[in-house]
Amino acid sequence: MREVELKGIVPDLEAARAAVLAAGATRTYTGRLEDKRYDTPERHLALRDHVLRLRVYRGAAPRAMLDWKGPTAYVDGYKVREEHSTTLGDGDQLAVMLDRLGYVVTREIDREIDQYVLFGATVRFEQYPRMDVLVEVEGEPQAIERAITALGIPREQFTTQRLPDYVRAYEARTGTRAAICDRELTGDYRFSATDA
Repeated sequence: MREVELKGIVPDLEAARAAVLAAGATRTYTGRLEDKRYDTPERHLALRDHVLRLRVYRGAAPRAMLDWKGPTAYVDGYKVREEHSTTLGDGDQLAVMLDRLGYVVTREIDREIDQYVLFGATVRFEQYPRMDVLVEVEGEPQAIERAITALGIPREQFTTQRLPDYVRAYEARTGTRAAICDRELTGDYRFSATDA
């Protein structure tokens, strides 16, 4: 499977949500989303720009997914990666298995999300513990462009930047350290933002 996406900062979350709903979006999930990224202690996956991620949706109907992503490419102004995912029953048990196999958590990402499908694209609003609200739009390029138009956020606000780029921009603009996982709100910055 191919992941094609763009991200942008959301200046007015309520207005953007209302815009996608007015355009006919269907909400597919609302609630907490937790990611744990895994690697070997030597960071063999990161050295090849691969991602092994355990994603847990903690909403009314909890579910977990294990994802692998290949190296990032930039094609015609979009961020593109090969991605394979499988749905799991118990994410907490899989976390134990990954630990027992010798993988280590290299990054945690916690957020509240609202996720929609609009024109065949996935539109996900992401609220982090302390950072800008982001929107990720994923799908085929034509669907992405239609969804972005419906959002009412200027097209030039959408980029191929990765989460660490948004963290750095937030910190430079505000002078405040971003928190993209709950533990960072307590001052525990054991994970590098570059691993996000």
